[in-house]
Amino acid sequence: MKIDIKSMTLAEIQEAFKAEGLPGFRSRQVYRWLHRGVSSFDEMSDLSQELRRQLSEKYYISVAIIEKKRVSKYDNTVKYLFRLHDGQYVESVLMQYHHGYSICISTQAGCKMGCTFCATGQGGWFRDLTPSEMLAQIQAAQLDSGNRVSNIVLMGMGEPLDNYENVLRFLELVSSDEGMNIGARHISLSTCGLVDKIYDLADRKLQVTLSVSLHAPNDQIRSRTMPVNRKWNVEALLKACRYYAQVTHRRISFEYAMIQGVNDTDACARELAGRLKGMLCHVNLIPVNDVTGANYRKSSHDRLERFSQILSEKGIPVTVRRTLGSDIEASCGQLRGKHVEEVVAHEGRQ
Repeated sequence: MKIDIKSMTLAEIQEAFKAEGLPGFRSRQVYRWLHRGVSSFDEMSDLSQELRRQLSEKYYISVAIIEKKRVSKYDNTVKYLFRLHDGQYVESVLMQYHHGYSICISTQAGCKMGCTFCATGQGGWFRDLTPSEMLAQIQAAQLDSGNRVSNIVLMGMGEPLDNYENVLRFLELVSSDEGMNIGARHISLSTCGLVDKIYDLADRKLQVTLSVSLHAPNDQIRSRTMPVNRKWNVEALLKACRYYAQVTHRRISFEYAMIQGVNDTDACARELAGRLKGMLCHVNLIPVNDVTGANYRKSSHDRLERFSQILSEKGIPVTVRRTLGSDIEASCGQLRGKHVEEVVAHEGRQ
């Protein structure tokens, strides 16, 4: 089995090269090439042909191959469907803002969490992604678009805290001075509420922005739409979030998908405001996506505005998220699901 060299830190590569009798400066050269997004050792032009051959015999370089690409005609948002080495597919979304380019990447192929309004959750879970496969999504998007990514959102396919060790390694690599050098304050990590990992992440004081998929003000609604709530309820989750904010001094971002007739009433808004009172936080209201197979519909514009007004009057900072890439199904899970259906249908006709 070859070794995944892009998932190694610079110190680990230095140690490995030293054990093999290679000059110390070679490890830094290789590390820099890896984080520029090369797909093979042959592209490392300042290495000898013999060294490139030796490296290719022992190591492999993870890449993300663009299987499909959709560009929004409204806002230039780009949706990528990437194929990985074993044929698994993951999605990423490249978004342009006034401050630069942000990318939303996947941390797992599929997801175990089973949220009823999520296209990824409907497709099941296949495997965790390696740190190098997370890096590869960013590199592929940068190379394809010609634009440097300045902000990263771990909110694509999968639950980042369910792939915890690999995500921690990714955060270390992507923020490396000699790598992409994207600092933790420019990274948001989304979770549906794995409470034990939230406490651990807080104690590490990494300064990433924690984005929590809350989507309901109480256990009755949340347990019906998000199975994770049956293990860690709303009270336990919000207690962990308060701890994270207190320890890191970072504002928690609560994601709240507005579902017509489910969680968008005035009563829900008032209950949510009461639960969040006094916390360093912000609420993002998101019109729910019309996911195939789910009976949910997005809240009306008037309902969004009323819900937002109530939170604001109660002193809770709130915004209605600007929807990007609506014409290209930019929410994760949709493009992958359709592509897999097409592949299966094609194979069935053969």
